[in-house]
Amino acid sequence: MNWQSPQPLSSKPAQQEQGFSLRALHIDSLLLVLLLTLASVGLFILMSAGHENINLIYRQLTRLGIAFITMLVIAQISPNTLKRLSPFLFLGGVILLIGVLLFGDMGKGAQRWLNFELFRFQPSELMKLATPMMIAWYFSNRNLPPKLKHIFYATLFIAIPTLLIAKQPDLGTAILIATSGIAVLFLAGISWKLISLVVAAGAGLAPILWGSMKTYQQQRVLTFLDPESDPLGAGYHIIQSKIAIGSGGVLGKGWMNSSQARLEFLPESSTDFIFAVFAEEFGLVGCIGLLLLYFLLFARAMQISIQAQDNFCRLLAGSIAITFFVYLFVNVGMVSGILPVVGVPLPLISYGGTSMVSLLIGFGILMSIHTHRKLLSS
Repeated sequence: MNWQSPQPLSSKPAQQEQGFSLRALHIDSLLLVLLLTLASVGLFILMSAGHENINLIYRQLTRLGIAFITMLVIAQISPNTLKRLSPFLFLGGVILLIGVLLFGDMGKGAQRWLNFELFRFQPSELMKLATPMMIAWYFSNRNLPPKLKHIFYATLFIAIPTLLIAKQPDLGTAILIATSGIAVLFLAGISWKLISLVVAAGAGLAPILWGSMKTYQQQRVLTFLDPESDPLGAGYHIIQSKIAIGSGGVLGKGWMNSSQARLEFLPESSTDFIFAVFAEEFGLVGCIGLLLLYFLLFARAMQISIQAQDNFCRLLAGSIAITFFVYLFVNVGMVSGILPVVGVPLPLISYGGTSMVSLLIGFGILMSIHTHRKLLSS
């Protein structure tokens, strides 16, 4: 009798089983790891920016938990279902925006919320996703690049929520929603000639836009151009933010050692200007590391867009990726003084709830697009 030595157990089946379980749950592991890493960095720096307020950390953890659970729930919805729901979400969102202008709650000089007694809801956050979904749905069954008349109708779909939100007024969110819709137009393949004409027309309409802006919005632009003209007033945020970033140097002062935040020189240190706190504590090296994490997340989102199975998924995924990049660019730009202050949070780092939920819903859609594509092709 020939005895054969037992063969070593291979880990390949276990790996396949693990991969299948993640796929069955419609979770993209790389996206999830990057998102959790950024959220952890956010909690880490929020402890310093929030003056070691443990209640602030608990509230942020709760919001993160709700946002991640919502993301995983959205990931279970198939892209075909999302496609069918797109026009209804868009129409419902526009109706809610009109309701905000008629019945919305006022806060800090803006009318942005609907009060439903048990909770308050900000419809503009819904439109960050409903608008690109609508444009992607509109182009999904049409030949690309789109014809001029289709571009015209798509532009109307973008302009309606953008103008309604700008009326609240909420210029930052209006810009983000316009960007999300324009990203779909760009990805659909509109010609550079048409893009150049639109840019030229926008430049020509700049005086009209300036006249329609609120006084405080005009002041933000003037402050951006010359923050030192009012160092203790409108320019205070930008000046203190630049001081924080510059004092961080190459390696930073170390965690919990941000003098600008701890001595309360830097306003909104836990929300819009939290990047300045991070830069002061971790310096240029830390900022490069953080931006690298964001770049990897953006690259993964664009990869999902490229690998998508149809026009709707491709356009929607690409728009979500580009809008995420714009979030990052606008926040870092305004904190460092190269863009006007428009009140856009740093994704997954700034303290807040509503914008974080809408952001992670977008990543849930990306997971749905990617994992359902794999199931259909297997």
